[in-house]
Amino acid sequence: MILFVVIAYFLVLLAVSRWTGRRATNRTFYRADRRSPWYMVAFGMVGASISGITFVSVPGMVMVSQMSYLQTCMGFFLGYLVIAFVLLPLYYRLDLTSIYAYLGRRLGERSHTTGSAFFLLSKMTGASVRFYVVCIILQRFVFDAMGIPFALTVVGMVALIWLYTRQGGIKTLVWTDSLQTLCLFTALLLIIYKVVTDMGMTLGTAAEAVAASELSRVFVTDDWVSKQYFWKQLLSGMFIAIVMTGLDQDMMQKNLTCRDLRSAQKDMCTYGIAFVPANMLFLSLGILLTIWYRQNGMPVPAAGDELLPGYIAAASAGMATSLVEVLFVLGIMAASFSSADSALTSLTTIYCVDIRRQPDDERLRKHVHVAMCAVFVVFILLFKAVNSTSLIDAVYVIVSYTYGPLLGLFAFGLLTKRATDDRLVPYIAVASPLLCYAIDYGVGQLTGYRFGYELLMLNGLLTFAGLLMFQMRNEK
Repeated sequence: MILFVVIAYFLVLLAVSRWTGRRATNRTFYRADRRSPWYMVAFGMVGASISGITFVSVPGMVMVSQMSYLQTCMGFFLGYLVIAFVLLPLYYRLDLTSIYAYLGRRLGERSHTTGSAFFLLSKMTGASVRFYVVCIILQRFVFDAMGIPFALTVVGMVALIWLYTRQGGIKTLVWTDSLQTLCLFTALLLIIYKVVTDMGMTLGTAAEAVAASELSRVFVTDDWVSKQYFWKQLLSGMFIAIVMTGLDQDMMQKNLTCRDLRSAQKDMCTYGIAFVPANMLFLSLGILLTIWYRQNGMPVPAAGDELLPGYIAAASAGMATSLVEVLFVLGIMAASFSSADSALTSLTTIYCVDIRRQPDDERLRKHVHVAMCAVFVVFILLFKAVNSTSLIDAVYVIVSYTYGPLLGLFAFGLLTKRATDDRLVPYIAVASPLLCYAIDYGVGQLTGYRFGYELLMLNGLLTFAGLLMFQMRNEK
């Protein structure tokens, strides 16, 4: 049954790809001919920002930090407003395909290349880890029983992504991401409904149980040292949104396919509003699952990431294939593929447009897209070979550090009228994360305080300070 759902799912994606990829050119692949409906972009962006790891991990966050993650989500909305009314007008005025071209025009060619290189490194690594999760789950629920090796599963899944993105590129993704967002939330809502009915509740009594739970606390205002302190979470959320959406080619490439600036701004604001209730659903599911475990006399898993998979395993016990397993796999697939396909498309765009500077070479674009898929497979197989959760956690820490220099570079360009020594920008961008790590380690050893999401702001500030140290009078 699961295999049937997987095959049917991809047949639909391929049909959408065939429809959107007709008469596609490089401009279609990179910019969707600037004809995307803003409401489709907004709806698809919600799903694209939720990975398979989010689907598994966010429900379990309630066990450690209650629902305080919503404070960060509120900060996201503030960041989306900055993107809509500061960054998008800049990108549309300059008519950019790659957002890092702004750095080249403002600071110099090395700044342009540095921003693009940091994006390529962080996006390839982060997207590979996220997609590793869906491959592991499909292997466990489907392909192990069929005797198919993990390497073949990975190659097959990435090949399917290549099939439906190779022609239409970003134009295809605007529509497939909307379809995948629909599948993701359909699966999530049906899983919530299944948990509620398993406990003999109605949706109304389930909502009351969530509100009455000790895990439903949202605001933390009484402990400023805590990582969950309101102002830390709010401000960190704002800067995370600015950097990981507004300064991320993967997320912005879709927004730049809207017909005009006003449409793109409507898309961004709508997406920002929808992000809070979307995450509230995941966190509410986490609370309901803890209630379900206690009601059934089962110990709540110690690891938050095991909360939802543990329920899936228990609810499916004794069955060949259960509906909840199908829904779980569908949700994971929709979340993971909507983030992986856009990552591969944006990586191809940045390499062709920024690194090779040949945006009109269609043959190069096709070859690079295949090469990016191959590198993607290699990264995933490396994670499997090492098979270390601590390594994956370390990779995510490294990825979070790589966004800080992008924040500092764009902030210097937007907030000052000075030029910097473009030759030194790559060294400043590499030194800032290293110095940031040293500060985090030193403060932790001396005071016991550990930085949370605010590391991103510190990293960006260090890059900004480095650029100021080597500033030059701008003669242009």
